[in-house]
Amino acid sequence: MRRRQFLHLAAGTAAYSAWMRSASAQAFPSRSITMVVPVPAGGALDTNARLVASGMSAALGQTVVIENVTGASGSTGTGRVARSAPDGYTLIYGANVTHVLNAAVLNLNYDVVADFEPIALIGKTPWFFAAKQDLPANNLREMIAWLKQNPDKASLGTAGQGSPSHIAGVLFQNVTGTKFQLIPYRGVAPVIPDLVSGQIELSILDPITSLPQFRAGKIKIFAVLTNKRTANAPDIPTVDEAGAPGVHMEPWQAIWAPKGTPKDVISRLNAAVASALSDEAISKKFAEQSYELTPREQLTPEHLAAFHKSEMDKWFPIIKAAGIKAGG
Repeated sequence: MRRRQFLHLAAGTAAYSAWMRSASAQAFPSRSITMVVPVPAGGALDTNARLVASGMSAALGQTVVIENVTGASGSTGTGRVARSAPDGYTLIYGANVTHVLNAAVLNLNYDVVADFEPIALIGKTPWFFAAKQDLPANNLREMIAWLKQNPDKASLGTAGQGSPSHIAGVLFQNVTGTKFQLIPYRGVAPVIPDLVSGQIELSILDPITSLPQFRAGKIKIFAVLTNKRTANAPDIPTVDEAGAPGVHMEPWQAIWAPKGTPKDVISRLNAAVASALSDEAISKKFAEQSYELTPREQLTPEHLAAFHKSEMDKWFPIIKAAGIKAGG
């Protein structure tokens, strides 16, 4: 009799807990949501996060507040979210740097896969292979030939140790069999004056930084580092077309929640992201920055999880083989 009562009580408790979780998810969100951006305000990551947050706020009926938590190449803010309550009220607006590259070059106190629930891949922006204006080459194949004739004489400016441009430069050397110096700068912006003045020969740059200089005739751009041409510069060939197939660098942005966030809450957040990106004004602003938004059919947690894994599988071996360490 007591056993039967105990089983009834246990079943009732379990049912009540399930009902509470369901009711909580249905009521979500009942207050504002914090979306951590792990870099300073004003950059591309922050700008795009604010665009998405505004659209999500409209869809959710609650404000999505941006909090910039900076430090350690984005790992300070990312780590804070990893340790936050899994209730959907604290999110991370991350990128390939925070969720792939940092895991390979830093000693993190969290796991970029195991400690997060994927919500959605926002989009990507293809980077360009650029050169100083007076480099004696008119296309990528000629540049590769020139580099092979002049091993270790050229220098390629990067956005810093372990940055996308640094790692893409290493991949380019591996694929083409060329050798040149990799010069770290503090971000992309300081690279431009030295490339324009001819202090360095090469760089791998984002479209916002490079295309205005290219259109002004101050630098050369030989290829876009992807397998399809970009809408903002359709005349520039892909790196596959130009002679270095597979040297792709498309920094991307995505949103995660802490591990253990209820699936119903993840679905609600995902739907809010989809609503934000379908807003014409928001999508236009992304396009102006050369960002290619994720197609609607791929805007799912499952797609982000699979994409994230493929990125780690691709870049980890390259980074490890090159011995790249932040600050090293």
